[in-house]
Amino acid sequence: MKRTLVVCGHGPGISDAVARRFGKEGFAVALVARSADRLKAAAEALSSAGITAKAFPCDLANPQAVRAMLRDVRSSLGPIAVLHWNAYAGGAGDLTSSPVEELNGPLGVSVLGLVAGVQEALSDLKKEKGAVLVTGGGLSFYDPQVDAMAVSWNAMGLAVAKAAQHKTVGLLHQKLAGEGVYVGEVVVLASVKGTPFDSGNATLEASTIAEKFWELHQDRKLATVNIQ
Repeated sequence: MKRTLVVCGHGPGISDAVARRFGKEGFAVALVARSADRLKAAAEALSSAGITAKAFPCDLANPQAVRAMLRDVRSSLGPIAVLHWNAYAGGAGDLTSSPVEELNGPLGVSVLGLVAGVQEALSDLKKEKGAVLVTGGGLSFYDPQVDAMAVSWNAMGLAVAKAAQHKTVGLLHQKLAGEGVYVGEVVVLASVKGTPFDSGNATLEASTIAEKFWELHQDRKLATVNIQ
């Protein structure tokens, strides 16, 4: 049975490139996001490229839904060897005026869903000597210029969530290294071509980021690397 990669937060950029990079190495790929129709089309495209792929629609902010989805992946495709967490959510853009409850969205996707996913997949990851790979963002940095940027973009909730996710990755890296499970992140510091954030000035190729994830997966040492 093939080793399985679960791509959480699949879209046309980084996550699809990661699916193709690992699929080229023989991984079966589970594609996870909200839209069943988009996932189905993406799975068909990967299948036409010779990659075993299947769609698993899921609300990644809901820990119970994440756990159930991963059980479905295990039953359908086999043991989970790599969990790629690419999901994010906006909300609580202005911490001085947004309803406090809006923070549940970004924190739910960036932290709660991620932790639930790691817990549910952990038995597989230990047996497979597997990996958790996370897409990070520059808004996680503790820097006055970054904070000013988050405020100007009305992305304060996302910045809080990404900072919490960055800490989560570091903690899991330390906790699981001795158990044979690698945890690491690629922090993306520029716009990626071909994504909704590409206004024509994007500088990063999604395939370049996917290759960096593959390098981390193979090297299994660094908790975090930046790419720009």
